[in-house]
Amino acid sequence: MNDLRTGLSYGDVLLVPKRSPVDSRNDVDLSTSLTPSVELETPLVAAAMDTVTEAELAIELSRAGGVGVIHRFLAPGEQAAQVERVTAADERVA
Repeated sequence: MNDLRTGLSYGDVLLVPKRSPVDSRNDVDLSTSLTPSVELETPLVAAAMDTVTEAELAIELSRAGGVGVIHRFLAPGEQAAQVERVTAADERVA
């Protein structure tokens, strides 16, 4: 019964400003591995929701170093067309 975990929202957390040992924001590396063969320059992954991710967002996220997952609520041919648009726009997307 005492297994309740503490949950926090944005309003519950405060980051206190202080000096950083990093000389420049350009020196910070945010890259991460999404899979063993896919590395992202920026840790951004858009949700595979029909109101969120289609080719336009996936293209822009790819250009920023992230990835967008095309949602499943499209006919298979339209899904393939969306992926082809993204791949043609930016070769970093597979």
